[in-house]
Amino acid sequence: MLELIKAGGWPMIPLLLLSAVALAIIIERLWTLRRKAVLPPELGKEVRAWAGRGKLDPAHIESLRATSPLGALLAAALDVRGRPRDEIRERIEDVGRHLVHRMERYLNTLGTISAAGPLLGLFGTVVGMIQMFLGILDHGIGDVNQLAGGIGKALVCTAAGMIVAIPALIAHRWFRGRIAEYIVAMEHEAIQLLDTLDTRTAVRPAAAAQPAPVQPQAAG
Repeated sequence: MLELIKAGGWPMIPLLLLSAVALAIIIERLWTLRRKAVLPPELGKEVRAWAGRGKLDPAHIESLRATSPLGALLAAALDVRGRPRDEIRERIEDVGRHLVHRMERYLNTLGTISAAGPLLGLFGTVVGMIQMFLGILDHGIGDVNQLAGGIGKALVCTAAGMIVAIPALIAHRWFRGRIAEYIVAMEHEAIQLLDTLDTRTAVRPAAAAQPAPVQPQAAG
């Protein structure tokens, strides 16, 4: 492996750096985008139970906001729970865009690495071929086997670029798909919470509108 890296020459240096950055991003995103870290199990049901019982003091909402992206989205809905449904949905959409941006952190960098890897590999190959043909110009063709070996060494950079780019591209697409799945699940939980809030809001006016019981008059 070390011999192949040396054969690729100095263009292998940026490829090695890109591979290290891509590996770090993949590990970090795998840890950050764990399902239980983004969508804690039973959190939506617990929040709906809070809303149904009316236990929505500021301390509960702030602790909910700090738990996870789903908690932050549900807390945003609870912050404006007394407003019309359209305004609550607008707040959820605004906060959701910020959460998506946070979950997609570093993915643009990963996509850039997947696109730049083959180009850098091709550049290294072109540099190697130029050096080889300049050597032929100065010293002649010489041994054909040596010429074939020089071409093989020049192609090492192309192979290295693909080795860097293919895992980066696969990880980039996989993370995008996982985030899209999370968004759908978070929207579903937010809609269920909205339904719970609407039900509670409808029950309270109905209870307030009930007439007071008529006290029987004492017999004269």
